[in-house]
Amino acid sequence: MEEKKLDLNSIIGFVLIFGILIWIMYQNQPSQKEVAAEKAKKEQTIKTKILTKPASLTATDSTVTDSVQIANLKSTLGNFAYSATLPSATAAFTTIENDVISLKIANKGGYIVEAKLKKFERFKKNSGQLVELIKDNNSNLNINLQTQDNRVLETKNLFFEPALTKSGDNQILTMRLKAGANEFLEYKYELKPNDYMVGFDLRSQGLNKVLNTVKPLDLEWDLKAYRNEKGIAYENRYADIRYEYEDGKDNYTGQGENKEEQPDKVTFIAFKQHFFSSILLTDKAFANAKLVSNNLIQDEKTDTVFTKQFKAIVPLAFTNGEINYKMNWYFGPTDYKTLKAYDKNIEKIIPLGWGIFGWINKFIFIPLFGFLSSYIVYGIAIIIFTIIIKIAMSPITYKSFLSQAKMKVLRPEIMELGDKFKKDPMKKQQETMKLYNKAGVNPMAGCIPALIQLPFMYASFQFFPSAFELRQKSFLWADDLSSFDEIAKLPFRIPLYGNHISLFPILAAIAIFFYMKMTSGDQQMAAPQQEGMPDMGKIMKIMIYVSPVMMLIFFNSYGAGLSLYNFISNLITIGIMYVIKNYIVDSQKIHAQIQENKLKEPKKQSKFQLKMQEMMQQAETQKAEQKKK
Repeated sequence: MEEKKLDLNSIIGFVLIFGILIWIMYQNQPSQKEVAAEKAKKEQTIKTKILTKPASLTATDSTVTDSVQIANLKSTLGNFAYSATLPSATAAFTTIENDVISLKIANKGGYIVEAKLKKFERFKKNSGQLVELIKDNNSNLNINLQTQDNRVLETKNLFFEPALTKSGDNQILTMRLKAGANEFLEYKYELKPNDYMVGFDLRSQGLNKVLNTVKPLDLEWDLKAYRNEKGIAYENRYADIRYEYEDGKDNYTGQGENKEEQPDKVTFIAFKQHFFSSILLTDKAFANAKLVSNNLIQDEKTDTVFTKQFKAIVPLAFTNGEINYKMNWYFGPTDYKTLKAYDKNIEKIIPLGWGIFGWINKFIFIPLFGFLSSYIVYGIAIIIFTIIIKIAMSPITYKSFLSQAKMKVLRPEIMELGDKFKKDPMKKQQETMKLYNKAGVNPMAGCIPALIQLPFMYASFQFFPSAFELRQKSFLWADDLSSFDEIAKLPFRIPLYGNHISLFPILAAIAIFFYMKMTSGDQQMAAPQQEGMPDMGKIMKIMIYVSPVMMLIFFNSYGAGLSLYNFISNLITIGIMYVIKNYIVDSQKIHAQIQENKLKEPKKQSKFQLKMQEMMQQAETQKAEQKKK
């Protein structure tokens, strides 16, 4: 075989290729200026890590390997420098989610930095934006660690090591802040399918050698509540801190600036917004708590992002040198049925009213409205709900009107007694009471039915603003029955009224006007003027005009559902009163019955009548004694 020889052309080719490579390497070589700049940059980075931020690495920092950095971290963090040397010492996140909620937990601090509700959107103007109770650093969870060598460290600045596992369908995320291989503070989150409640166990292991266990650790939780509804002032009115304490009692901080409470034996703390809440529950009660709420809305035109600033500080007690608490987080709707289903008393955060008002809501309004709204649209459900309530109250309305009719028949005789005993008020009162007794008329009979109806009216004022079912449900011109039904936007703001016009309050005000106009005449005729008493006729004339105006002013920014209820309620009452007055109650028959009663032997005076007579006698005696003096 003939050997291949290098010819002149091949040699020239190799020389050219070699020359080109040398030229490329020369052109890409950094200049002395660039080398100096790069060196300075590295030195500055190392200096920043070592001198300025030894306790919390930046978002791009990873495992600390430099011996100088480790030494510096140990001098600042002590045993907890161990966590900063692990691969998890980055600003990374772990997400756990189910069909209703998505939670993002940060390595730095180990707490929830995003809580998103998948089934609910913010108000219509922001359509498409899901409700996020936690986002953009509006919430923090921190424990102040007091070490045995007198360091005070904050867990929100330290790095936890995440471990995500599954137990059946449950997702379990364990976050550990390590002081050594087997010494750590642990947050364990457990999320079940289709559930707003998140298991949250907080425990320590081996930290009795690291921490000062003489005093409890302070756990601090704060949240800046985002606005989620159309009417920010209305939403803010129902945002506060609710809590359970001392074996089942419940209370709230109230509205305004720096509202603070310090209850003992606290079992849950709820940062309650109008229709959504963030709740921390514990199986082992916190010995005490410091709860602070601040109003963030000073001007509705400019303060449009947040409603309240909430903060809670609770002590975590050591047991045998370790921390061990089984807790839960709830991030979800402030819906009575949803909260009640957990059987943890957290439905108490919904302000349904105290005593009888709460009972009416729990045992009548909520079940009845829930049944109706499960079959028909919400606006129609409110109307039918109102009709049922008013029909149920109609016998009481009838008794009240009947009593007024009897008093009206007796009015001429009462006025005669007034003229006859004008100079002797005591005798006048005695004879008036005798007339009532002889005629079989109870002057209080008209008041008692009205008093019975008052709890139902007050209960409705608590029920409708708390009815989560109405949120973003439309009816006629109202696009959201839980908020105001704006039909026109004003180019200016009217004090107390607002910068919009709502129609349902206008209709309710008109209905109130005609109802009071219809009943005021009868009430004036039934109640003759008494000496020393206010002129009820003048008061009623004023109230005919004042009540509708109050309805317009105060209900213009309230939920449309409540205004619709009041409109229908007054409309039905007008109809019932018209039927009773014109077709049921016969004044002539009442008069005849009273005259017949007069011929009978007077009934024995009731305890109430005797007590009233005794009080009047005492009053007259005191009056006579004062005149003598």
